Amino acid sequence: MGKLKTVVVKYWKVYAAALVIAVICDLIGTVKLNIGIGTLTIFPMVFATIIGGILGPDAFKLFKVPESRLGGSLVLVVLAPFMAKMGVSAGANLSKLVSVGPALILQEFGNLGTILFSLPIALFLGLKKEAIGACYSVNRDSNLGLTTDIYGPDAPETRGTFAVYIVGCVIGTVFLSILASVVASFDILHPLALGMASGIGAGSMMTAAAGTLGEIYPQYAEDILVMDGASDMLTGITGIYMGTFVGLPLTRKLYAILEPRIGRIINKEAN
Repeated sequence: MGKLKTVVVKYWKVYAAALVIAVICDLIGTVKLNIGIGTLTIFPMVFATIIGGILGPDAFKLFKVPESRLGGSLVLVVLAPFMAKMGVSAGANLSKLVSVGPALILQEFGNLGTILFSLPIALFLGLKKEAIGACYSVNRDSNLGLTTDIYGPDAPETRGTFAVYIVGCVIGTVFLSILASVVASFDILHPLALGMASGIGAGSMMTAAAGTLGEIYPQYAEDILVMDGASDMLTGITGIYMGTFVGLPLTRKLYAILEPRIGRIINKEAN
């Protein structure tokens, strides 16, 4: 308790600012902007990240580097209750994974395909271990907690996950709406298959994609919502297992193979 009191007294500005920023961003709420091609949805967490970054040592300098590092280490503390909730939910719903059809359960393997596409691109862009956290999954809430728990809040893998998480929060709903419309226009996949694919574990993105598909296929609108919701629930449950036992190990292995080769190419071009 004595050590805790010392830390609180020394870094009181961090805790006070976190409370003030949380209140301000909660009052702002979720902002939706019509940008013509879709609706841009900005969540309170995005505002909090922007405000916190502005107050850091690289901008307004309200916080020094040691205080910023403390703030990063507190991310795991904040995410711990969420991780506990996800663990309880996953354990309680294991029976559902057995009872539903194989298509819904095995759909999580589809996310692994993105590793093969995104990891080389991330390495060509010059990312190092950040690419592991950025590319192993779609990086929603549970993935952010998982990466933070495994690597720690200050690890490059966690920074990669968090970067994709923020980008997804900002443009994810617009991207999913447009993607759903484009894929549906090919008229190759069944509307229910598209609805299942829209459940990626992010409620806002799921809703955006389902809404677009419901307008394109009004006769399947209700069924799309049902399939979308079931898929999203299962993705949240199975995503932790898939990321822990398949996604992360596969990405680390591919990183070990590709980084020396692609990194050498990038360094040669830079010279």
